[in-house]
Amino acid sequence: MSRPQRFPDQAMLSRYRLHILASGDAVPKITLKDVAARAGVHASTASRALDPAKGSMVHDATVARVRAAAEELGYQGDAVASGLRRGRTNTLGIVVADLGNPFIAPVVRGVENHLEGRGLMALIAETRDEHERMSRVLHNLAARRVDAVIVTAARSGDDRILRKAQQQMPIVLAVRHLPGSGLPAITHDDERGGRLAAEHLLEHGHRRIAQLCGPRDISSFQGRAAGFRERLRDEGIEVIEVDDTAQRPILTEGRRLMELLLAAGSEPPTAVFAHNDLMAFGALQALADQGRACPKDVAVIGYNDTPMTGFTDPPITTVRLPGYEVGRMAADLAATLIDDGDHQGTSLSLPPVLVPRHSTLGWRART
Repeated sequence: MSRPQRFPDQAMLSRYRLHILASGDAVPKITLKDVAARAGVHASTASRALDPAKGSMVHDATVARVRAAAEELGYQGDAVASGLRRGRTNTLGIVVADLGNPFIAPVVRGVENHLEGRGLMALIAETRDEHERMSRVLHNLAARRVDAVIVTAARSGDDRILRKAQQQMPIVLAVRHLPGSGLPAITHDDERGGRLAAEHLLEHGHRRIAQLCGPRDISSFQGRAAGFRERLRDEGIEVIEVDDTAQRPILTEGRRLMELLLAAGSEPPTAVFAHNDLMAFGALQALADQGRACPKDVAVIGYNDTPMTGFTDPPITTVRLPGYEVGRMAADLAATLIDDGDHQGTSLSLPPVLVPRHSTLGWRART
């Protein structure tokens, strides 16, 4: 059996590792000391240069040299060990209701892009809008010692679960909020968005107007419904609604509610406001199944401005919810709460924007 190589100093060991690496043979794990030796700095300087939180303590040219050495050697830092030294795991949970909803992608992208520069990694979990799954997801994230959690899937009744989780880690609500919970939230002015939808339909001459309501226990849909009703009542118009709401804000529920609306027996509405774009897609399907055209027979307006709304037939008028900005701001707030345990967090609401397209612009009143 051959005797192991012994080296009198770190520089010689590093040269040996580089020689092995150049030869293509198996190489021992590259360490921080190897990176420091290649960059010509002390190991503590290399450590600071590679730490996003401490890089500002080192001269820019040194940081660049150390990072170049780390990349050249293929150095992989131990994020777990580094985090545990600070009492952190450098991970953040993102809890979503439905990974199949295209709206959530820009929200997650906004979170992820903001976290990357802070050395944090996201863990994503889905609740499917179920209270029990919300409880399990939060329990699992706490067991993994995430540094904070951004929750985009809150429903009425989740207050107790979330406040309990908040005792273990910072919680930030995004998209949906829980009034009275005291939890910081980055949301969107859904009530104003509902009013914008109503104003748009009124401006185009509609008077028989319906809405397909999302789940009653989700703040987003409560706000949209209230704003839409109030704006129509300002004009003396009572909104048409079926005696049911979506169990989940998904395409099949939008189709089901539209079928119920068309089967009501009375004169059908000339315009329908669906509480999100997926439900609007379902409404279009129901209209097509019954030989009705949009917008000729019934104009349709959705909500969120998911990417597909501009490519359906017809393209769907919608209210834009700035998902990327919501995600970015939620990530910034979560990072602040991680860094400052005494920070109470703030709540912000972003404004909606109407995006008119052919599903409403193509409607003409019959004379």
